[in-house]
Amino acid sequence: MTTAISYANAPDLVGDDYIVIGLATCFIKEDGEVHQVEVIEPIPSAALEAIFKGIPTSYKLACGTTLASVLDQDTQYLPDGFPANAQFGEEFVPRAFAAARTYKRRETAKSLIPLGTTYTEFKYSTERKRVLNAKRVVNKEDNVKQHSHTHKVL
Repeated sequence: MTTAISYANAPDLVGDDYIVIGLATCFIKEDGEVHQVEVIEPIPSAALEAIFKGIPTSYKLACGTTLASVLDQDTQYLPDGFPANAQFGEEFVPRAFAAARTYKRRETAKSLIPLGTTYTEFKYSTERKRVLNAKRVVNKEDNVKQHSHTHKVL
């Protein structure tokens, strides 16, 4: 039985469509200091499969749920078992729609975290920090010096 919820920006999705929502440890750089934040993000099927192969990840936990349990049009709901101080990631709604579509294409990924369950046995690591507001500054020293014959016709 499908939930009557349909989404204006995603007519191909309904409320009962499967999705995995994860709690990631991220960092924000402000005034030269780095602050830790907990971020709620949808996890696409390919990323989930890679994480299950044992790569280090910033996700502490992930739960298999439905779109309707976390979204009602543009309103986001805090999933059960997630801390109250956690914040939703940037562009959460379109990313949730995109992630839900990946599970429609890759049905086998749904078995990794069954609907209604939470998984916490990830290879959790913050060694490589995910800085959300990092700015990439390119300067002259970043240029690669080319060999003198690179652009000559010999």
